[in-house]
Amino acid sequence: MRKPRDIDAELKALQEKAKALKARQRTQLGELVIATGADTLDMETLAGLLLNAVDEKHSDKREGWRRRGAEFFQRRARRNANGAGDTASGADGNTGGAASLGGGAETG
Repeated sequence: MRKPRDIDAELKALQEKAKALKARQRTQLGELVIATGADTLDMETLAGLLLNAVDEKHSDKREGWRRRGAEFFQRRARRNANGAGDTASGADGNTGGAASLGGGAETG
């Protein structure tokens, strides 16, 4: 005979898992903003850039942004794999990221 399911307990566990995933997503988004150097932008500018990216309909532009993002993560992975210090890589990543983000914003 099968054991009856405790639907309330399962629902509570799923809600807790969803809450933890949302918290992790917010943390990772904040880390991404800092890693790219976008934390140097004022909130209105950053929000405007993100809203423009969400509203962008041209797949060519989106593909270019995606490629640029992939390159950013590949550079970071290579830098970390080569044993670069966290302080040095963080400073380089923030400076380069801010310049790159600013350059992309002017063309978009």
